[in-house]
Amino acid sequence: MTIDPKARFSRRAVYYSKFRPRYPEAIRGFMELELGLTRESIVADVGSGTGILSELFLKQGNTVFAVEPNQEMRITAERLLSKYSNFRSVEGSAEDTTLPSASVDFVMAGQAFHWFNPIQAKVEFARILKPKGWVLLIWNVRQVSTRFMQEYEALLNEFASRHAFTSRTTTERIGSEGLRNFLGQYNEKRFENSQVFDFEGLKGRLLSASYVPLSGEEGYDGMLAELRRIFNSYRKNGTVTFEYETEVYYSQLYEQT
Repeated sequence: MTIDPKARFSRRAVYYSKFRPRYPEAIRGFMELELGLTRESIVADVGSGTGILSELFLKQGNTVFAVEPNQEMRITAERLLSKYSNFRSVEGSAEDTTLPSASVDFVMAGQAFHWFNPIQAKVEFARILKPKGWVLLIWNVRQVSTRFMQEYEALLNEFASRHAFTSRTTTERIGSEGLRNFLGQYNEKRFENSQVFDFEGLKGRLLSASYVPLSGEEGYDGMLAELRRIFNSYRKNGTVTFEYETEVYYSQLYEQT
């Protein structure tokens, strides 16, 4: 049975909000220096999930429209981000954000673009962008440069194969042609990123992924046993380090539509 992409994180919102990586503060600095971001800039975070990317801009004073179709993820974001008066929760999708035309300076998708219909989303992003606005597609990509990360990747290949997992990164699957079809002539930036986990944190990070079994599903117990073995093999002072490279792809759609 195929799961609707807009519903596949419904049972994972709590894991997602607590255990997915944040985005480097350096992204905001780069946007200020090179893309004209100011505190007055209006941001649309499309496929905003539990609001991880939104918060990077909310805490600096930007008005952020967090557009999310999944009710559980959206409610979690509303609970976590209600302290920000500049937070706007929107029930919408990449293909139909419900935002007014020419209303935002930046449209961003953090860890979400691969769930969009790219043809429809491109039309919608171009519609809601102000003239000379920017689109940014952002992913935290796991690195496999350490033995710990290599064994974690092997665990995913073993236990998540029934859930449409592939060891290729999301951007490898989309490819430069897919990015170019959506963004046109684009640029990219990369930033180092990491998380430090005890076992419960590592377990939560694993269960935040859409392609792994949850409690009660086939393979769950064996997967957690293997996760415990990996953690015990590589922990130092009770923790392991989960490494990422944050990839940012960006362009101005108005020049190409």
